Amino acid sequence: MSFPPRCNALLIVGGPFHDMDHARHSLLGYMGEQERLRATVRDVYDPDAIAAADVIVTYTCNLIPDESGLDALDGFLARGGRWFALHGTNSRMVLSGDDPVVCPPLPKRFLDLLGSQFAAHPAPGRYKVKPVGQDALTVGIGTFFVEDEQYLQHHLPGNEVLLATVFEGETPLFETRDWPRSEHQVMYRRAHGDGAVLYLTLGHTRGRYDMQPVTEFYPFVERGSWPHPEFQKLIRRGLCWAMKEEPFV
Repeated sequence: MSFPPRCNALLIVGGPFHDMDHARHSLLGYMGEQERLRATVRDVYDPDAIAAADVIVTYTCNLIPDESGLDALDGFLARGGRWFALHGTNSRMVLSGDDPVVCPPLPKRFLDLLGSQFAAHPAPGRYKVKPVGQDALTVGIGTFFVEDEQYLQHHLPGNEVLLATVFEGETPLFETRDWPRSEHQVMYRRAHGDGAVLYLTLGHTRGRYDMQPVTEFYPFVERGSWPHPEFQKLIRRGLCWAMKEEPFV
């Protein structure tokens, strides 16, 4: 009797301002649904773990790989690996008291790999997400509303947009405050030779102790899109995509 090969997944979860325990446990739960998937967990971009991975999944905030980590990511994608990046993976932020949040530029190599950089978001709330074009990852998914952080980003050319949202207004907590009406990418795919990155900006999560040292106690528990059935479908499909298993459920 023959069995499909084992798939080695690297889950990187780490950084501030989010309930990383909730994200880690939730993602491991989805990964556990895949019989041949076996996960290694890190909270940094570990070059050795990246080199051993068939699949990479990241849920991070303000976490930037060093040069050796970037070399490993380059090599992973060059050999055909697929990287499923979630929420704040493309973020870099500086918080200083009551001053607006500053988002310094990502290192160019990291930006080139990811294809976007987080710049701001309004207060978490309800907004509309719509599919763009037709794709196996979004088939059967129509326009839907979520309660989440509406990520406003700077995008590089070359992203194949799958889901988008529209925003116009102010983000007073961030240095980039004023935003004309424009479309922002919620989910996109970015090819790198034989490999690719799939980015999904949804998935904010925060508990009462996750804004330390900015504040000792956060007044809300926020779970963003995690309870939403369409988000759950996108997570499952994203993992299947990363494993190169089609068709998607």
